[in-house]
Amino acid sequence: MTSTIEHEVLQEMDGLFAGFYDWLAGQYDPRTGGFYYARSSFDMEDFEPDIESTKMALNILARSGLIGDMPQSVREKLIRFFQAKQDPKDGFFYDRDPNMRHDEVMVMRAYDCSVSALKMLGGQPLYPLPDGIHSAPEYLASPETYLAWLKSIDLRNSWRGCDLLSTPNHHLLRMDETKRRPYMDTAYRYFSSIQDPETGLWGGGNLYVRISGTFKLRSFFRTFGMPVPKVDRIYRSLLNCLRNEQAEDMCWVRNPMDLLHSFHDQLVIPVHERNEILRITCRNLRRFLKPDGGFSREVLHSPPAPNVAQVKQGEYYPYMPKPVPIGQGLAEGDMNAGTQALWVREISYMLCGLEHEPLKAYAADFWSKVNWQQR
Repeated sequence: MTSTIEHEVLQEMDGLFAGFYDWLAGQYDPRTGGFYYARSSFDMEDFEPDIESTKMALNILARSGLIGDMPQSVREKLIRFFQAKQDPKDGFFYDRDPNMRHDEVMVMRAYDCSVSALKMLGGQPLYPLPDGIHSAPEYLASPETYLAWLKSIDLRNSWRGCDLLSTPNHHLLRMDETKRRPYMDTAYRYFSSIQDPETGLWGGGNLYVRISGTFKLRSFFRTFGMPVPKVDRIYRSLLNCLRNEQAEDMCWVRNPMDLLHSFHDQLVIPVHERNEILRITCRNLRRFLKPDGGFSREVLHSPPAPNVAQVKQGEYYPYMPKPVPIGQGLAEGDMNAGTQALWVREISYMLCGLEHEPLKAYAADFWSKVNWQQR
């Protein structure tokens, strides 16, 4: 049963999105058919909308009930946008910046984003997609080489380290089930062996960084239908973090809520703790709201490149691919934070046992907010 406090907090949370859809409409680029990361991205030299930001915009549109009313011309441009990003040589999808190809995390996210977006829009890739045999990295030659690679990942920054640990999931999914099983069992045993027995978390860094790393590694268990060990201890660590630490990154607002959502069938959260979680989460969301109506990834500004905040907030990380700029790092809304904020709202409703309803009061006239043919 939902409490009065929860209804009040959810209404307050909804009000944070009053200018959000005006901001979102302003991110569309009719020339390429994609969505820019931030308003300052328009002014970057020789730059165009990127894959992840455009997929994030689609996620927002889907959660807002706006996909069905999308003008056909916009749908066709979006399909062409993702199709144009595919490399016919290997079947993967890349943004223009060549440095992106050197960050495996970005490459695999772009692949997932593009394939998912084309399916959502009713489109198809122009070229064959990579298969799990010929495109897999050398460390997946055997379960033994896979384990050696897993052990080589530096986890002093849990957030980035666990992100890397989860990257092979995409390759493993494309394997035959019989071949995949030894890899899954190997990884499960290793991940269980390095989990902190007291906190239930993985890796190092401050508490929010460790929870964010745990959120990243959770994808392995969820992808392959395996139970996450020590969920009760993860929950106590999460609650301790929300109560005592300051969220300086929008991911630190989203990741704890996403973990709670994924543990809904393993946890029974007392009403008073649920109320507390919602109040803290709403207060944190407000801190990231910017005057342009969007939300920023960091409290004071939007980061200029993906994964930069992971390292800066992570206290330590020994190596990092060269950043791929997507914005100018100004005090403005950005697509990453926007899609996370809306997802946090949706999770908050589900946490209370309520049906998620799109923000019709703010989104109803979205497709008439700008001229979709020219800027």
